[in-house]
Amino acid sequence: MQRFDYFIRRLLLTIPTFLGITLICFAITQFVPGGPVEQAILRMRGIGTAESPRGTDPSRTLTQEYREHLEKHFGFDKPFHVQYWRWLVTDRVGMLRDSFKYPNKNTWQLICSRFPVSLTFGITGFLLSYLVCIPLGIGKALRHGSAFDFVSSVVVFIGYSIPAVALGMVLKMLFCGTVDEFWDIFPVAGFQSDNFAELSFFGQVGDRFMHMFLPVLCYVIGSFAILTMLMKNSLLDQIGRDYIRTVLARGGTASHAIWRHAFRNALIPIATGFGRILTLLFAGSVIIEQIFEIPGMGRLSLEAVVGRDFAVFMGIVAVQSILGLLGYVLSDFAYVLIDPRIHFEKT
Repeated sequence: MQRFDYFIRRLLLTIPTFLGITLICFAITQFVPGGPVEQAILRMRGIGTAESPRGTDPSRTLTQEYREHLEKHFGFDKPFHVQYWRWLVTDRVGMLRDSFKYPNKNTWQLICSRFPVSLTFGITGFLLSYLVCIPLGIGKALRHGSAFDFVSSVVVFIGYSIPAVALGMVLKMLFCGTVDEFWDIFPVAGFQSDNFAELSFFGQVGDRFMHMFLPVLCYVIGSFAILTMLMKNSLLDQIGRDYIRTVLARGGTASHAIWRHAFRNALIPIATGFGRILTLLFAGSVIIEQIFEIPGMGRLSLEAVVGRDFAVFMGIVAVQSILGLLGYVLSDFAYVLIDPRIHFEKT
C-alpha cells in the first residue's frame, strides 16, 4: 500500500512539473527572434526588393496594420496566458497546430510520420546496448585485473572517447563509398531504398539492415562504456559485501553467491537507465539522424529549432516532457521489481 501511494504521488507530481516545463519553453518562444511573424515579414521584404525600383527601402511597403494582421493570424495578439491556455487545451498541447514550415500539416501528423523511424532505431539501439554491455560488464567483473579486462577497457574507452559526429562521418566515409568504391558496402543515407515497396520480405529485411547498421552502431557506442563500467563496478561492489562472505561461510558456492545474490543487487544502478527508454524511443538522436539523413524525430526537432517552427518545437517538447517524467516513475518501478525489499518513505 505504501508503494502504491508513492507511485500515485509521483504520477500526480508529473502534472505541475509538466506545466512548469512547457510554460517556461512557451515563454522562451515568445522572445526568441526570427519567429513566424518575422519570417513572413522577411519573405515580404524579399518580394518587395525584387519588384521595387533600385534604391528604395523595401521595409516601407510593410505597414503596421500588416504586422498586426500577421500577429493575429499566428495568435500572437492575445495575452500570454491566453496563448498558453489555447496551446494547452484548445490545441491539445499543440498537436493540432499547423506547422509554420511544412504547409498543410499539423504537429501531430509530423510526429506520427517521423516517430516510427526513431522508434525502430531506439528499440534496436537500446536492446543491443543492454544485451552487450551487461554480459560484458559481468565478464569484466569476474575477470577483474586480467588481460581480458584490460584489453576490453581500452577498446570500450576508445570507442566512448570518439564523438558521435566524428564516428558517424568516419564510418560514412569508410564504408559508404565516399573514399573508395571498393568499400561501398552500406547506403550513404536514408532509412530505406526508393524501391523498398517492390522488394520481397527478405529483401526488405536486408535493405533495412543495411540502412540501419552504421547509425545503430553509433547509437550503441554512445552509451557503451557507461553501461559496461557501471555493471562491472556495481557487481564488484556487491561481491565485496559482507552478505556474500556470509553465503560463502555457510557453505554456498561462489557461483550461487554471485548469481543468486550479488547479480540481482548489482542490477539496481542499471535500472536507472530503464526510464530513459521512453524518451530515447521518441527523441532519437539529432546528430546521428542528421549525419545519415534519417527522417526521424531527432532531425525533425533540429529542423523545428533552426526553422523557428515553434508549433512543432512545442509539440515535441510536450511529448518528450511527458515521456521523460513517466520514465522516472518507470525507473522507480524497476527498482521494486529488482529488489522487493525497497521501501519508499513519505517525505
